Amino acid sequence: MEEKADSALEQAQSPQLRRRLEQADLGAVPETRRALRELLRHWGRPGRSEIAELLTSELVTNALVHTDDDAVVTATVGPRALRVEVRDFVARRPRMRVPNADDGTHGRGLVLVQSLADAWGVRTHGVGKAVWFELDAGTA
Repeated sequence: MEEKADSALEQAQSPQLRRRLEQADLGAVPETRRALRELLRHWGRPGRSEIAELLTSELVTNALVHTDDDAVVTATVGPRALRVEVRDFVARRPRMRVPNADDGTHGRGLVLVQSLADAWGVRTHGVGKAVWFELDAGTA
């Protein structure tokens, strides 16, 4: 019981970005990247925030393009790691696709997340799902 209370208190005190994204508003992708960049200005070792921006862009784009609904992005900076979660309101789980050279840049989002994140997954909730990733700060 104490562990849950400590975790909730720690999360409440952690810097956080939370933004609702309107259906099919792809302009929200660069706006979210800028807000995340500001949040992570002094976070982690060099290069970690750029990876976080890339992975967040992929998850936000996937939610807006493949669900035809709104989404909510939440990024929480903890003492040792960053957690980004993109929640949408469609129960269909994302599929990992093998990128096809003839397909331009399509189909690479989850492959990038799997390759670059320290942890990632999909969590279902009452009216949809949340796709999340975590990155360690990588500080010595």
